[in-house]
Amino acid sequence: MLKESIKMALENIISNKMRSFLTMLGIIIGVGSVIALITIVSGATSTVTDQVASMGANTVTVQVSRSPGPGNTLETGADSE
Repeated sequence: MLKESIKMALENIISNKMRSFLTMLGIIIGVGSVIALITIVSGATSTVTDQVASMGANTVTVQVSRSPGPGNTLETGADSE
C-alpha cells in the first residue's frame, strides 16, 4: 500500500511538472521569508537590548503626564532619584 502511494505521488509530480515547480517555489520562498524575518527581529531585539543595557541602571527616567492644555507632554530626566 505504501509503495503504491509513493508510486502514484511520483507519477503525479512527473505529470504535473509546472504545478510541482510552482509548489516547490512557494514553499522555498515561504520558508526563506520566515527565516529572514526571524533573523531580522532577533538582530533588532539584541541591538536594542544592548543599547539600553549600555545606558546603565537608573540613568533615564520617562514620565508621561496630562497637561492642562490641549495635549500630552513627555518629560525626561537623567539620574533623577
